[in-house]
Amino acid sequence: MNGEVKIEQIPSAWNVVVPGLDTLYARIAEQLAEETDARPGRGLWFEALRRVSPEQTRVVLLGQDPYHGEDRGIQQAHGLAFSVPDGVRPPPSLRNILKEMESDLGRAPSPISGGNLGVWADQGVLLLNASLTTRGGVAGAHVKHWQPFTQKLIAYLGQRRDTLVFILWGGHAQKHKVNIAPHHVIIESAHPSPLSAWQGFFGSRPFSRTNAALAQLGKAPVNW
Repeated sequence: MNGEVKIEQIPSAWNVVVPGLDTLYARIAEQLAEETDARPGRGLWFEALRRVSPEQTRVVLLGQDPYHGEDRGIQQAHGLAFSVPDGVRPPPSLRNILKEMESDLGRAPSPISGGNLGVWADQGVLLLNASLTTRGGVAGAHVKHWQPFTQKLIAYLGQRRDTLVFILWGGHAQKHKVNIAPHHVIIESAHPSPLSAWQGFFGSRPFSRTNAALAQLGKAPVNW
């Protein structure tokens, strides 16, 4: 059991800029030590933080909860919000994201392999879920465990001096606006879920708006 816990390590760069993360995680690790079906699997819990360092972060795309299902025997969750690993068919919310991207940018999502959004992370888009794990087949199972951890992380990002672009889809993500200082750029709309996508997500053009904001800041656009 202790060996399993040791697999998960917060990237040191994030520990440096957000003091106390390791203490919070030690408590979470203890609470989840007996969890036998965590999604994503152990070793991927901090994938978003591994893929994007603090200094590389320029866009924060905040999700809610990891995918808790599977596609043809492969877990959908792999540590990046809204993303699925190669070989996994995009679930409904991700299909709507890709549909809006094609409408917004006037092209198919050719740089993306299926629904793997890792190419976004490689360009400084932090794909962060508010809860970093859940239980297989159960939505929101670990939210209470992760809440203090991710709130501390989002508060750090929201108070950074350099201007970031925050993409907040749906009410759950938008609750975190209280932690985001006014000098940051917030792009918000309804959630891409099939239950709400037609209530303001479709047509919101988050991708072109993000790139326009980055251009205003003198930063390179994201190749979505």
